[in-house]
Amino acid sequence: MYEDMNFNNTEYTQPDQNQNRGNANKTVRRIAKLAAAAVAFGLIAGVTMQGVQYGFSAMGIGNGGTQLATTNTTKTSTKGTTSGKEDLSTVASNVMPSIVSITSKYETSSGYLFGQQQNESEGAGSGIIVGKKDGYLLVVTNNHVIADAQSLSVGFTDGTSASGTIKGSDNDADLAVVAVKVKDIKAATLKKIKIITLGNSDDLKVGEQAIAIGNALGYGQSVTGGYISALNREVQLTDKTMTLLQTDAAINPGNSGGALLNSKGELIGINTVKYSSEDVEGMGYAIPINTAKPIIDQLIKQKTVDKSEQAYLGISGQTISSDMAAQMDMPQGALVRQVVRNSPAQKAGISAGDVIISFGGGTVSTMEGLKSKIESKKAGDTVKVVVKRQNQMGTYEKKTISVKLEKKTDDGSSGSTQNN
Repeated sequence: MYEDMNFNNTEYTQPDQNQNRGNANKTVRRIAKLAAAAVAFGLIAGVTMQGVQYGFSAMGIGNGGTQLATTNTTKTSTKGTTSGKEDLSTVASNVMPSIVSITSKYETSSGYLFGQQQNESEGAGSGIIVGKKDGYLLVVTNNHVIADAQSLSVGFTDGTSASGTIKGSDNDADLAVVAVKVKDIKAATLKKIKIITLGNSDDLKVGEQAIAIGNALGYGQSVTGGYISALNREVQLTDKTMTLLQTDAAINPGNSGGALLNSKGELIGINTVKYSSEDVEGMGYAIPINTAKPIIDQLIKQKTVDKSEQAYLGISGQTISSDMAAQMDMPQGALVRQVVRNSPAQKAGISAGDVIISFGGGTVSTMEGLKSKIESKKAGDTVKVVVKRQNQMGTYEKKTISVKLEKKTDDGSSGSTQNN
């Protein structure tokens, strides 16, 4: 009924060294101060609201200016000026129907003197409508907005909402796609919502106008304006480094997964974190859309694998963050601590001490990211695993290993969260 999603995998270009001179463009290394723009609502003893400091350690698209899919809904447009630019109110009016709120529900337990008490809490974030396929509306957001949620509710611009399910997620890239059944959306709502128009983040220049739209503080959609402050900014998080756009457009709790737009109303980034400090104002970060495109494409194509069919690799290990990698003079990625005997990993030649940096074509920077990639594969699949292995000289060499994955067993070999 609908055309397939058409994405062009755009390679990410490393920062131009000449653009990164001076103290103003040095790598950002402020782990403790980086807060993801998400907000939690505690439902214990009344409703209280608090911001969540998120360190990315809690877990396991088309050319610029093109659409992600053809749909019956109206697409965002930028008509009305000869320059192709519009004022903030016009951009907001055009793009608002493409932005959704995402409410994640969680169950938590707390211990007390006589036992455990189960509590329910909610998290609020944002999402962007990127397409419609096979009877589902597709929404992109941050992985940390939806990770570990028991249920998801997607709220539209007209105040209505519908249940959503996770289509695919990538912890390392902090991206996820949420699917909403079209039949669960009211007909009147379908006429109002729009698919976002993509821009080209590779064409951005410092000083260009930037507009952020999202579900700030869980209150509903809000708009903030500013400028592109820096390009290709390396931001050090708790367990990885991400290369992001920097903007002074206010990105507040709840804006995670929302849109960063150019002056024409085109999507140029996905808001993800902000720098939080009494001494600093206006330092927010977004995933460049050209970086996100191929990952979103993979997540949309990713099929849900039943747990009974999920693949098993047979390793245990730990994350080597960029800070640890620098201190220990070793690669960043998932360090293999142990290889299970007769496992697919051992049969293929993966060894303890290897650092896994890629799995099935996707970058690996954390154990949780590796785990989610393994869980998206079926037993019997053959994948390429790229490792860095230390040689006799003490330096690391890249090695590509072909691994035929096997089925999980019930003998304890895959019972640990780190035994993948």
